[in-house]
Amino acid sequence: MCGESSIVERPFHIKHECPTCDALFKREDGFFVGAIMANVVTTEFVILVLYVLSLPVINTRFDLVLTCLSVVALLFPVLFYHHSWSLWLGFDHIIETLPKASKTRS
Repeated sequence: MCGESSIVERPFHIKHECPTCDALFKREDGFFVGAIMANVVTTEFVILVLYVLSLPVINTRFDLVLTCLSVVALLFPVLFYHHSWSLWLGFDHIIETLPKASKTRS
């Protein structure tokens, strides 16, 4: 990963490879599961932190807390989608270098 190009092709679509260094962003089937895992874990962590922070402030209005956390649970994964891919690709790059795309791809 050279850091010269964005991984985003268009909203909610990740490029197959980097146009600058040819690093593969999408590999075999199922590679995206790690990005989904990063999104789910991060979303759960954000909801947990918000819940703990809201307890002293809104200690008797559990319906309000539940409504706010439900909105966060629906919106945060959508807004964090591209970041979860970046996080997953960065983690994968640390573990093993991202492979280069073959030029004979159809």
